[in-house]
Amino acid sequence: MRKLLVVFALVLLAEVSFAQSFYAIRKDRAVILVVGTGTSTYFGELANPGDYIDAKPNINAGLQLYFTPRISARAELTWFTLEGTDSKADDASRVSRNLSFKSNNLELGFTGAFNLFPNGNRYYRRPYFNAYGFGGFGLLYYNPTTEYQGTKYALQPLNTEGADYSRIGLVIPFGLGVRLKAGPNFNVAIEGGYRKTFTDYLDDVSTVHLGPSAFSDPVAAALSDRRPELGKLAKPTGTQRGNPDNDDGYFLLNLKIEYYLPWDLGGQNSGRTYSKKRSANYRYNRKGGIRR
Repeated sequence: MRKLLVVFALVLLAEVSFAQSFYAIRKDRAVILVVGTGTSTYFGELANPGDYIDAKPNINAGLQLYFTPRISARAELTWFTLEGTDSKADDASRVSRNLSFKSNNLELGFTGAFNLFPNGNRYYRRPYFNAYGFGGFGLLYYNPTTEYQGTKYALQPLNTEGADYSRIGLVIPFGLGVRLKAGPNFNVAIEGGYRKTFTDYLDDVSTVHLGPSAFSDPVAAALSDRRPELGKLAKPTGTQRGNPDNDDGYFLLNLKIEYYLPWDLGGQNSGRTYSKKRSANYRYNRKGGIRR
């Protein structure tokens, strides 16, 4: 986060220094580079309800394109982490369950956005403040892991609940953002978006305990029920381990910089600059017309 703020300050200084020269050589620009960082918050069986403080980092980058003065589309890749543990729970029964996970994730998202205020007929004539809503779809790669006796294990291959779930899934991102024009060529935005998933296994916890006899792998048996690590008896087969009625989800909060790349995709203003003055090689004739 600190490095991003330093970069932002340097870019802002450059924009202020060269603003006058920009207006002498400006072109229309259609493609926007978007980079940002922020936090990711996990919602699932290993999170405390209403606890949003234990947020984890995320980094994202993408490209955005406007189709109308109000409507744009964006493709974006986001790396983020999620984490949850029973040891920090407010519920004693969860503390005794003693499950935990951590996951490094990748999301490839495709979203459309609708702006509250329209942009001007040139990109640099856009409003200084705007708000927008967005929604779309994405692909998520997730890989819940945990530590056991000093070693990190990926949980999905161990089938701790007997479920052979995929580590790639569909997500539906949607949310709101506000945008400030910080210079002729770039904006600063703050954006929050929830991701609806279609899996309850972001944390590898969903249904019931299978019991120690269901596993031939001793590590899988140990990680399916970690109560014995606290000196408690293992749960009988069929005892509730998670809540399959609610899918897991996550929320991303980001600070983003949007930079207008010097591309106009061959539009009507392609290659046109505004630094060229009208040629002085003309004369007025006596009837008021112009003769070159």
